[in-house]
Amino acid sequence: MNPSKIRNFCIIAHIDHGKSTLADRMMEITGTVSKREMKAQLLDSMELEREKGITIKLTPVQMHYKGYELNLIDTPGHVDFSYEVSRSLQAVETAILVVDATQGIQAQTLANVYLALEQDLYIIPVINKIDLPAADVEKVKKEIINLLGCREEEIIGVSAKTGLNVEQVLDAIVDRAPAPTEQKGNELKALIFDSYFDDYRGVVLYVRIFEGSLNKNDNIRMMAAETNGIALEIGTLNPEMRPKDALEEGEIGYIVTNLKTTREAKVGDTVTLQKSPATMPLPGYKNVLPFVYAGFFPVSNEDYKTLKEALEKLALSDSALQFEPENSPILGFGLRIGFLGLLHMDIIRERLEREFNLDLVVTNPSTNYQVVMNNGEEIDIKSAADLPDVSEVKEIREPWVKGEIILPKSMIGAVLNLIVEKRGMQKNLGYIEDRAVIDFEAPMANLLTDFYDQLKSITSGYASFNYELSNYRAEDLVRVDFLIAGHKNDALSVMCHRSEADAIGRDVTKKLKDIIPRQNFEVALQAAIGARIIARETIGAYRKDVTVKIHTGDRDRKAKLLDKQKRGKARMKRFGKIDIPSDAFTVMLKRN
Repeated sequence: MNPSKIRNFCIIAHIDHGKSTLADRMMEITGTVSKREMKAQLLDSMELEREKGITIKLTPVQMHYKGYELNLIDTPGHVDFSYEVSRSLQAVETAILVVDATQGIQAQTLANVYLALEQDLYIIPVINKIDLPAADVEKVKKEIINLLGCREEEIIGVSAKTGLNVEQVLDAIVDRAPAPTEQKGNELKALIFDSYFDDYRGVVLYVRIFEGSLNKNDNIRMMAAETNGIALEIGTLNPEMRPKDALEEGEIGYIVTNLKTTREAKVGDTVTLQKSPATMPLPGYKNVLPFVYAGFFPVSNEDYKTLKEALEKLALSDSALQFEPENSPILGFGLRIGFLGLLHMDIIRERLEREFNLDLVVTNPSTNYQVVMNNGEEIDIKSAADLPDVSEVKEIREPWVKGEIILPKSMIGAVLNLIVEKRGMQKNLGYIEDRAVIDFEAPMANLLTDFYDQLKSITSGYASFNYELSNYRAEDLVRVDFLIAGHKNDALSVMCHRSEADAIGRDVTKKLKDIIPRQNFEVALQAAIGARIIARETIGAYRKDVTVKIHTGDRDRKAKLLDKQKRGKARMKRFGKIDIPSDAFTVMLKRN
């Protein structure tokens, strides 16, 4: 098709502001999907996406409206998938910014707007849910005008659920959105903005053709991964696959390849032809690395092989997923897995439990640390158990994040206190109408556990939070070990700042006391930094009344029986084994 008749656009918004519902109405109005085939969140194909009401995997779809070809990409809204969103934005010229009329601009809205402005996209502002009684359209219009500097008449008020004014959005895309710019070169340059593994067909790439054209059965090359493949089938998505003989400049479509894993064709990579390769790849590619790690152990060691095979299957479609074997004296064999964030971890855990019927124990999530040794060597550790002997360590660096919180003005004080509690630093404070925007920096490890829950609690759910990785900083970090009946358990060890160690030690030992069942002997729970004990709790022993069988008041006989019981308990304390329940390994997830 003539590039002047093509419009490539994506929908960006905060979670639950109505991206997928708006996409549904557009497909209905353009006749892409018949009413009989229509269902809510049509582009969200995963069961988890429908349950949680969020988009996890982005999906492209091609629509035809008034003689124009409209290519839509429905993007994820969560911070964990911000790199995927940035690649989707690079694949289009226009972004539809959807803002909920009842909630206004949220943290992820701002983050996505900044990404869109970086890519120099044309933004069409849309206010959704205007039919709800709680909608405050005028207030949200002022927020959007302050943010984008647009005119009031450019903002379109819609109800994605009922379809009210959705045609106006399609008209705005046709009339106002720019067409793809024509390139002069003939070298093929196609951006991979998503990829997944199909059990029957191999790796499928979603691409935007920036320059040149691609034909069926062409030999292709991924420039960053330096891998070769064959375009076995190419075509567009409506939303099901429709094969074509060629994809031309400006179009968005799919390529079915003969590749065996998405690691050979990562998101952001440039596809070119083997016979006449491009000299320079498209800009913006980076290798996405996980920075949240957790140990996954099957409850039964017999399921270890099943767990490993299940993760290998999931990793075929998720190139950001990294794992390696881990062994714990108590939990047995398991895997230490790296994730993009806590939502990514939650999704993988649920998929393993549902799709592969696995019963799992998940250890406390941690981040990775950079350790500089006395001899100048630098090593990366993914858990506290991997920390070398502290006498050989020069410094330990931990990852810090840049965060952004949007909240009502009246709640600023409580949120600033929470940031300080997490060793964070406020960098800037701004305002959008009646709400404040707090920019801050904080250690990643302190935001991993319950920061988001605490933020929602103290702001009654009105605050929204977004973050991105900043850099690594050297801090006074220590490893806190937990000893149960004198035995150190590596799976419970944590890295923390020295100033927080005592409080964490006391808190965790108290929680372990509630979780670990009582034994026939006294059990000591201790927190330690090296050889120094910083906290202790004691689980009292069960006491059997051994004097109940004596019917006389003979004092010597009673003393003899009690002494025998005491010696037996002391012997049991030396040799007794303690069964640690799986709850003990997630005690850090909810500290309070």
